[in-house]
Amino acid sequence: MKKPSLLLDVDEVICFSMYLEYINEFLQESYSIDDFTEYYLEESVIPKEKMEEFNKFIAEKNLYEKPTILPGAIESIKKLSEYYEIFICSDCINPFAKENSGIMYKNKYDFLYRTFSQDIIPCKNYIFTGTKDIFVADVQVDDLVRNFGSNVPKKILFPSYHNKEVPEEFLKEKGIIRAGNDWREGWNILEKKLIDNFDEKQLKLKKTVFK
Repeated sequence: MKKPSLLLDVDEVICFSMYLEYINEFLQESYSIDDFTEYYLEESVIPKEKMEEFNKFIAEKNLYEKPTILPGAIESIKKLSEYYEIFICSDCINPFAKENSGIMYKNKYDFLYRTFSQDIIPCKNYIFTGTKDIFVADVQVDDLVRNFGSNVPKKILFPSYHNKEVPEEFLKEKGIIRAGNDWREGWNILEKKLIDNFDEKQLKLKKTVFK
């Protein structure tokens, strides 16, 4: 039987790219990811008069050369691939430097290809797009609420530095559940939700609502 489909984001879900490391290098600072509450890190700390210089600086960097893998991500994804057909659904465009974003596609592709074997996530399942709400799937995991569409019945918000203050009532209204509140524990909680809600006998998701 066909496995249920799982749309999986990359940034802030599978890994933290090296973006913050290069911000620190550029500013000669030592920020940590938990110092931020806004999604776009550069807007919080890069002075406007230095933004052009920073974009030229970051354009020469491979943000996925040595990204920080979130705790448990690799192990959980390998386990989940036994139950789900996993599709990577991830954006590759830097909205502050669109003209330099082309290399991001290659660098993210290379990272995924060397990290996951083809029996876990085949490269034909890589979807690079900033328009995620048009896709149909059984489950979607993302760290941004705006990326969830109406074509996915089960939506899971992965915890991150920038989504801690999203109101629970808003998530409930949108049919989105959280995989906890701490990115360090996100994969442990996410794995349990996705496997506990799986009917192994019928090879499909249970009809019960995720909690």
